[in-house]
Amino acid sequence: MKTLLRGLMTAFLFTVFAVPATSAFAEDKVVYHINDAEHQALAGLRNVRNQLDTAPDTKVVVVAHSQGVDFLMESYKDAATVGPLISALHARGVKFEVCEITLKQRNLKKDQFVLDADFTPSGVVELTRLQQKGYAYIKP
Repeated sequence: MKTLLRGLMTAFLFTVFAVPATSAFAEDKVVYHINDAEHQALAGLRNVRNQLDTAPDTKVVVVAHSQGVDFLMESYKDAATVGPLISALHARGVKFEVCEITLKQRNLKKDQFVLDADFTPSGVVELTRLQQKGYAYIKP
């Protein structure tokens, strides 16, 4: 009788407190960290595209600071290559965040950036905040 009660109690607790397998990975969230446009931007954008091609419901944020903001500028040397990728990814829901501390330190203006760019007060704070919210961290 004790064995039966113990088994029923275990089954009950498992049913009440178990996390359904589908909810454990219900929403993939990823933050890509770019701080060197020349060496990371194109590879990072391709990684984001591949991620969305494989898992289209993934929430993706690209955070750029320091020299990483350059690829989001209208005047970027490889704008003809990265521009269409940025636009296509933005259309798929990817958010591009530019660090405002970088703007101030490099004397840049918001109107120098592509329309798909958003701005955050601090790139590193945004990276921290997103990771605390469960975003996986990727640095291409």
